[in-house]
Amino acid sequence: MTINALPLMIGALCTLAIAYRYYSAFLAAKVACLDDNRPTPAHTNFDGQNYYPTNKWVLFGHHFAAISGAGPLIGPVLAAQFGYLPGFLWLLIGVVLAGAVQDFTILCASVRRGGKSLAEISKTEISPLAGFATALAILFIVVIALSGLGLAVVNALKESSWGVFTIAMSIPIALFMGIYMYRLRVGRIGEASAIGVVCLFIAVVAGRYIPGSSLAPYFTFDHAQITYLIAGYGFVASVLPVWLLLCPRDYLSSYMKIGTISLLVLSILIVNPTLKAPAISQFSAGGGPIIPGKLFPFVFITIACGAISGFHALVASGTTPKMIGRERDCRMIGYGAMLMEGLVGITALIATSALFPADYFAINVPAEKFANLGMTVQNLPELERQVGEHVGGRTGGAVSLAVGIAQVFTAIPGMRHLMSYWYHFAIMFEALFILTTIDTGTRVARFLVQEFMGRVYKPLERTDWLPGTILSSALVVFGWSYFILTGSISTIWPMFGIANQLLAAIALCVGTTVLINSGRGRYAWTTLLPLAFVSTTTLTAGYKSITGNFLVLARGPDVAKHFQGYLDATLTGVMMACVVLILVESLQKWLRVARGGIRPAIGEPT
Repeated sequence: MTINALPLMIGALCTLAIAYRYYSAFLAAKVACLDDNRPTPAHTNFDGQNYYPTNKWVLFGHHFAAISGAGPLIGPVLAAQFGYLPGFLWLLIGVVLAGAVQDFTILCASVRRGGKSLAEISKTEISPLAGFATALAILFIVVIALSGLGLAVVNALKESSWGVFTIAMSIPIALFMGIYMYRLRVGRIGEASAIGVVCLFIAVVAGRYIPGSSLAPYFTFDHAQITYLIAGYGFVASVLPVWLLLCPRDYLSSYMKIGTISLLVLSILIVNPTLKAPAISQFSAGGGPIIPGKLFPFVFITIACGAISGFHALVASGTTPKMIGRERDCRMIGYGAMLMEGLVGITALIATSALFPADYFAINVPAEKFANLGMTVQNLPELERQVGEHVGGRTGGAVSLAVGIAQVFTAIPGMRHLMSYWYHFAIMFEALFILTTIDTGTRVARFLVQEFMGRVYKPLERTDWLPGTILSSALVVFGWSYFILTGSISTIWPMFGIANQLLAAIALCVGTTVLINSGRGRYAWTTLLPLAFVSTTTLTAGYKSITGNFLVLARGPDVAKHFQGYLDATLTGVMMACVVLILVESLQKWLRVARGGIRPAIGEPT
C-alpha cells in the first residue's frame, strides 16, 4: 500500500504548530516561569563581545545555524531502512516531547546561571564528579559525532569533481565575506550576504563545466584524499579567528539551510510525491544492510538529531544564553528552533522515501552487499543519467538524500531538465550543513582538550596561546579523521547516534536536577519522561552494538579490523559508564532533596 506525502506533511506542520502554541507556552509560564523583569547575563555580564543582548530573530538564526548540522538530514535517511512510519512518528513525537524540551530547559538553566556551560551546571547542580564525567563524555561524544558527519560528506564528494569544486569555492567566499563585513565594509551585513549567496549559486552552475574539462583532475579525489582535505579544513578553521572563517560560513549557511528547507516543504506540498518506501520494511526485525540491529532500539539512535540531540545542549549552554536579551525569548529560540530542526528531519525522510526501495538500497549499500539482497534497481540508471554521476554504492545517506531532493524539485513544472543542477545544489546544501558542524565542533572539542591538558601544564589551557591551540586542534582532528579513514557507515553512525543520545540523556538529567533543586519538582516529569525513554533506548542500543557489532568485528577474520572493533567497543563503554555514573549521582541528589529539601537557587522562582 502506497501513500502520498501531502497528508504526512500537513499533519506534521499542524502538530508542530499546536505544540509550539500550547506546550511551549506551558513550559515557559509554569515550568521555567520566564520573567522579562529578571536581567539576563547579556545585560549583567555585558562585555560587547561574548555577552551581548541580541534581537530574538537574529539570535534565532544564529542558534538554528549552530544546532542544525547534518544529523537531521542523514539520520532519517538511514532510518528509512526500517520504513518511513517509525522514523516519521519518532521525529514528530520526539521533537515535541523530548528534543525541544531539552533545548529549552538547558537554555533557561544556563541563562539563570550566568551563561554557564553544561559541564559547569552539572558540577554545581549534581556533584563535582558528575561535572567531570560530563566534560569527559562531551569530549568523546563530539569527536565521534564529527567522524559520523564527516564520513557522510566524504562519501558524497569522493570522485565528484563538480561537488568538490562547489564546496571548495565556498571557503574563499566565506573568507571574503568575513573580510568584507569586519574590515572593508564594517556593519554592511546585507551587502556581504547578497554577495555571498549570489557567489554560491554561481559556484553551483560553474561546477557543471568541471567534469570532463582539464580542471577535473584537480577536483577529483578518492576517500582518503577527501578525508585529508576536510581534516585540513577543520584544523585551519579551528585555529583561525572566528570572524574570518567560522562566523561568515555559519552566517552564509544559515541562508541556505532555512531557504532550502522552506523551498523543499513548499515543493512537497505542491508535488505531493508518492512514498514508494514501505511503512515498515522487512528489515525492522533485523538483518538490515545499512544499520545492523532491529527497529527497537536502533531506529531511535539512527534518527538521533532530528528528534533529540545532545549536541544542542552544548549550544544552549554556550553562545546563545550569553546573547538572550529577554527571558521570554528562550521560548522561541530554545523550543522553536528545535521544532524547525524536526521539520528538517521530516522533509529529509519524505524526500528519501519517494525513491524506489531497490534504488535507495543500491545507493546506500556497497555493490557487493547489494548483490546479495536479491533486489533489482528500477529507476537508478535513469537517475544517474540525469544527475550526470554514478551514485550507486555511495554510502552514508547524503547522496540518496540529494537524489531524493532533486527528484522532488524537478517534478515542479519547468524544472524537469535541471536534475543535475538540483542534485549538486543539494550536495552543496548538505555539505554546508556538515562543514558548519565540523568547524564549530572542532573548536568546541579543542577548548575541552585544552581544559584537560591545562591540568598538566597550565599554559595549555589558554585559548589565546598559539602552541596550545595548534596542539589541541591537531589532536581533535586526528581523532575524528582516524575514525573516518578506518570505519564504515555501519559502525560509525551507530556510534555517533549512541554518543549523541547519551549526551541528550546527560542534558535531561541535568535539566531534571535543576528543576528539583529549584523547588519545581512537581514539573520534573517534563524532563524525566524523555530522560527515562532516551536513556533506556540508548543504553540498550549501546550494549547491543558492543556485543553484536563491535566485538564481532574485533573477533572476525579481518585482522586489520581487530583494533578498530575493540576501540569502538571501549569508547562506547566509557561513554555509557559516564552516563550511568551521572544518573546515579543525580538520583542520590534527588533523594537528598526529597528527604531534607533544598532552598531554591538564587534567581530561581519557587
